[in-house]
Amino acid sequence: MRWQHPQRGLVMPATFISLMEETGLIIEAGVWALRQASLDRARGIEAALPAPRIAVNVSSAQLRRADFIDSVSSALAFAGPHGGIDIEVTESLLMKDVADNIEKLARIRALGVGIALDDFGTGYSSLAYLAKLPVESIKIDRSFVVTMLDDPSSMTLVSTVISLAHTLRLKTVAEGVESEEQAKILRLLHCDQMQGYLISHPLPYEKMAEYLRAAPH
Repeated sequence: MRWQHPQRGLVMPATFISLMEETGLIIEAGVWALRQASLDRARGIEAALPAPRIAVNVSSAQLRRADFIDSVSSALAFAGPHGGIDIEVTESLLMKDVADNIEKLARIRALGVGIALDDFGTGYSSLAYLAKLPVESIKIDRSFVVTMLDDPSSMTLVSTVISLAHTLRLKTVAEGVESEEQAKILRLLHCDQMQGYLISHPLPYEKMAEYLRAAPH
């Protein structure tokens, strides 16, 4: 999500997301993001694109709402019969009300939505809860990925998270991958997926469609 300001130009999310959370606008923005992701997914399939699943970040304000599951279900309707929408939640968010969040996410999973644990390693989840969370993948925070080549402790953490995830039969996604050297190490560590500028910078829909058409399959 980006904000095209009439005077300041393109404003990055780190500047305005916290303000949206403070004002409550994050609820409306979150609903829009889920719906737009569903529409874009359906649009890509109709255009015969190799449309991947689309992951959408969910805020604490959204997850706490009583109508959260209904709002996700309504957004999925725009994706049509193919679905293909996932959500990402941070571990610190999940740990605030573990029992209630586990129940909500289990119901979301039943809708065919994949769930990823975002920014893993920066929060305070315990292994006991990690084994119970209805998640399918763990996203390794970019702060560890960008420093792992120079910091042995970061490298150890990345390697340990990948091994732990695979032991729990979860997939791993490395965030913030920007160099071939980082990618090479992650492949050696058997990381399942990567995201970052090495793969692509953020793109509007039409540019992304061109990217998908040109990508090897």
